[in-house]
Amino acid sequence: MRATAILSALMLTTASAAWAEEPLKIGVLMTLSGPPAVLGEHARDGLLLAEQKLGGKVGGREAEIIVVDDEGKPDLAAQKARELVESEGVDFVVGPIFSNIMTAIAAPVTQGGAILVSPNAGPSNFAGRDCNPDIFVVSYQNDQMPQVLAEHMNQQGIGSVYLLAPNYQAGQDSLNGFKAAYDGQVMGELFVPLGQLDFSGELAQIAAFQPAAVYAFMPGGMGVNLVKQWNQAGLSQIPLMTAFTVDETTLPAQQGAAVDMLTGSNWAPDLDTPGNAEFVAAFKEAYGRVPSLYAMGGYDALMLIDSAVSEAGTEDREALRAALKAAEFPSLRGQFSFAANNFPVQDFYLTKAIKDDEGNYRTSVVEKVFTAASDSYVGDCAMN
Repeated sequence: MRATAILSALMLTTASAAWAEEPLKIGVLMTLSGPPAVLGEHARDGLLLAEQKLGGKVGGREAEIIVVDDEGKPDLAAQKARELVESEGVDFVVGPIFSNIMTAIAAPVTQGGAILVSPNAGPSNFAGRDCNPDIFVVSYQNDQMPQVLAEHMNQQGIGSVYLLAPNYQAGQDSLNGFKAAYDGQVMGELFVPLGQLDFSGELAQIAAFQPAAVYAFMPGGMGVNLVKQWNQAGLSQIPLMTAFTVDETTLPAQQGAAVDMLTGSNWAPDLDTPGNAEFVAAFKEAYGRVPSLYAMGGYDALMLIDSAVSEAGTEDREALRAALKAAEFPSLRGQFSFAANNFPVQDFYLTKAIKDDEGNYRTSVVEKVFTAASDSYVGDCAMN
């Protein structure tokens, strides 16, 4: 009997040692081609910088990171997510950038047995009725950035606004979030196809209405063109306030056309939090550009995974979920926790575009607008 017990213990020890030697597999699914590729590149590079900081190990295990391009196509993204989980056997999928892609990959990832960690996309349905114990969003809920601008406009007494966004989940969430927080008159709203680059028709309509301000959500190349065409259309007398339109992914192309434009964010390169200045310096040295909030999201996503796997391993799913929920990692934003829906509780800031002393076009914190804010959908989540 004693010999059998000893043999069983040796077998368990051997199995545990073998498990510990297996690499932790992480799929990174981002949009890495087409006009919005720079967003995915920033998120990927932020994650890889975190891997470098961790010495190539995540949760104490060698990390195998598999990067794939979803090409901005939901059907292709679902296929690649399924391959990551079923063929590659990844433990986690980090991604995506766009909310329509997240809708496509959520089921293939979570039903396949992996955990989805979003560094950017934060659709309202996943914060509410479709919340999932295997989905963790480290970024924000889509409504929240526009609400920073709505609150700023309320404080400034800006009485009328026109709204502009691409017609997909995040664009709809963005305008709905703005309208829920804004006290003034919405004179009109325009949805354009995702990827549209010519805004002459929309700018003519805005010029005809002459609102006191415009709120726009236009990510990537859409934002570059909107800002350039805004000034060319002679609309500079109308304040253009944005989210995901003027940031470190677009400013290198917008440059002076965007300087002093206001935006809402949960982060900026000059945010005074532990480790943030070091992160910015390391990113600039590694990649030759100023990091964006997408890069910060990729970095924090891997740091979250590292903290959870270090604490709980990956064999006990409930323990791993609890360790992820605890969020015991040093977020570049400072104070960070998860609400009941696995979306962040965090601070939000009004930022503006500047040209700094080194000649970099980047965003800079103006003031904190919301402290320890959670999203408005958490009450609809069954995990409460």
